Amino acid sequence: MVGLNGREKAGCRQLLGEMEISDLMSLAETVTNRMIRVLSREEAVDAILTYSETAAELLRRKKVYRDLIFKYLASKKIPVSPSSDKNQLIQHTLEFWRETAIESVPPAPESSNVNEQNSQEKSNSTSHRASLDCQMLGEHFCRWFYELLNSQNPVLGLEKGDWGPQHFWENAMLKFAYSTSQDNTEEHNGAQMTSLRLLALTREERLLFNPNIDTGGLKCVTSPHGLVVVAVAGTIHRDNQCLGIFEQLFGLIRCPVTDSWKIKNVNLKILGQSAVGSVPRPSIQYKTSDLENFYN
Repeated sequence: MVGLNGREKAGCRQLLGEMEISDLMSLAETVTNRMIRVLSREEAVDAILTYSETAAELLRRKKVYRDLIFKYLASKKIPVSPSSDKNQLIQHTLEFWRETAIESVPPAPESSNVNEQNSQEKSNSTSHRASLDCQMLGEHFCRWFYELLNSQNPVLGLEKGDWGPQHFWENAMLKFAYSTSQDNTEEHNGAQMTSLRLLALTREERLLFNPNIDTGGLKCVTSPHGLVVVAVAGTIHRDNQCLGIFEQLFGLIRCPVTDSWKIKNVNLKILGQSAVGSVPRPSIQYKTSDLENFYN
């Protein structure tokens, strides 16, 4: 379970505080699958924040109305068009929380004798900052990608995000390997086919991806030419059953027109529980050199 970070919890708490009590209680029942009984507004909010897997999932709930999100953004002086649909407002809200979280990170302390540092130390410092930026990009990308992909699963009852080939380069490639009772491999070329095959995993096969972003399940590297490789591991589910684990590698390239990152390559490997036995904590075992080979 991904869970909400501190900034998302604070924002959602403020937003939920504006809901009608009947809608809030109904939302708490839905989020907890009626397994938790709440008796007050405060208990309902706490249950919703605890059992929501992601902020995007919570905002897409039907009881979280468009007007509620619009008023929240207005209270934060975030300029949005009054004609924006709910999905657009959700994206503005998530971006606001991400930007606020980044701004709240304190700068690295400067040494009092910074002028005495040699050029090698400066080079190492620059390299270290670059790796931190790459890791942050990978974390933000994974939260966005899996929230969007999981929203296509009809079992969850979420409002579907704008999944489609627009998030991939035209010559994108997907390599998909999965092991259940036997080993299988697939390869799909082009933005349309790559997008459709990944979509089928959640929409038709009703799989749910739970990436282990925070505890060893994410690693990122960047090439001198600007390609970023993101490796992520996690568990995969259907309904209330854990089916196994997955590892996924993405090659990302920034689009010079939109200034957004688009997906160039995807390698996805799924191991069913029958293939791995008891499900271990998913983690990335790739070395940096292994990930560098992915873009070479």
